[in-house]
Amino acid sequence: MMGRQVAQGALFYGFRLDDHVPADHLLRRIDGLLDFGFVREALAASYSTGGRPSIDPELMLRMLLIGYLFGIRSERRLCEEVHLNLAYRWFCRLDLADRVPDHSTFSKNRHGRFRAFDLHRLLFEQVVSRCAAAGLVTGRDLAVDGSTIMADASREKKLKGADAADELRAGESISRPVAEYLAALDAALPPDPDEPAPVDPTSISPTDPQAALTCKHGPARYAYAINPLLDLDTDCILDVEATPARFAAEVAATRTLVSRAGTRLGIEPASLSADKAYGSGPLLGWLIDRNITPYIPVIDRTRQRDAFFTRDAFRYDREADAYRCPADKLLGYCGTNRTKQVRVYRSRPADCAACELKPQCTIGPKRGVTRLVSEEARDTVRALAGTDAYVHARRRRQRIERVFGHLKRNLGLRTLKLRGLSGAAEEFTMAAAAYNLQLLARQAAPA
Repeated sequence: MMGRQVAQGALFYGFRLDDHVPADHLLRRIDGLLDFGFVREALAASYSTGGRPSIDPELMLRMLLIGYLFGIRSERRLCEEVHLNLAYRWFCRLDLADRVPDHSTFSKNRHGRFRAFDLHRLLFEQVVSRCAAAGLVTGRDLAVDGSTIMADASREKKLKGADAADELRAGESISRPVAEYLAALDAALPPDPDEPAPVDPTSISPTDPQAALTCKHGPARYAYAINPLLDLDTDCILDVEATPARFAAEVAATRTLVSRAGTRLGIEPASLSADKAYGSGPLLGWLIDRNITPYIPVIDRTRQRDAFFTRDAFRYDREADAYRCPADKLLGYCGTNRTKQVRVYRSRPADCAACELKPQCTIGPKRGVTRLVSEEARDTVRALAGTDAYVHARRRRQRIERVFGHLKRNLGLRTLKLRGLSGAAEEFTMAAAAYNLQLLARQAAPA
């Protein structure tokens, strides 16, 4: 007769979670790398000393980190996974009989105290400091780039950019992302006369007004851009910034990233690599002034007039601060257009009237040529193109694309769950912290 195994219930069990988490598990490898003591220190002022004990904020931050390490995007599902998974319970310091916080409590703390005290940034900075202690931060050759992450906003719902603020203020109820957008408008500083004037968006999402409409990857969608500053020697993310998915905002974020890395990490990079979108004169000049070599293709629009002599047909005389036309006539300096950040040079009408080349040059009484205020910096960077160091840096810059691939494919950062620029910043910061922890764990104890 075929036997059947019958389970016999034991009266007592000897069970330790620690015995059931493999030695090479990712959570075990990173558990000793972090000190979560900063959590209670940062949040001490927001908790009362009396009353019913609250849920441990360190527990919730550990749960949040698990979600980013393993690509668990839903808070409800994250709570379920921590309840079921022994390794997750062990990392969160929960015993078998301990209850997992409800997802609603989890969300309330995440959007409240955690964001108010910038707990996500504190965690990221501690991870970077641990990477530096482990030799994963050299700070010599850096790279920056932006990658589009879709926002949680429908592209079908739009408001005209010029009227959006008034319509949003007139609404019956104002959501958190809308309130953040309106507060940012109220706190905006007057435009800097030395910087190009910002371009107002043509349409704004009523759900997430700080997201930008982009068609970079197919049909137009509202999105944000994640902008990491990468150490090319180790692939460690030194800093990260969230911006709307606009090239101008991504380029402006570079200054924030480089400055913050210098202030908080003491990094003085020797070079910065980026793609052509970052090849604007003001940024190149800013980098050169700080002795940072920009291995960046220069944006060049000198050949945009096909019917007449283009700007590259005119020779600049540095000593005279003037241009020489193809007929060797002088175009003198006339002033600076601060809005467009260009210096204007014009010929004399008498020289153009008697010139045989005028039909190839202009139909007006005189010819004008503009020179960017930052043209000297652009010339310096142009001279780098083609050098061995430039070619090598451009090849190494591609490493940042692998980082984007890992964040999107392995950590699930394809579409944002949180709304608003602060929500995007939180998600990007936590994802970057998770990425660096995986990098640190691989170096400390390869699987």
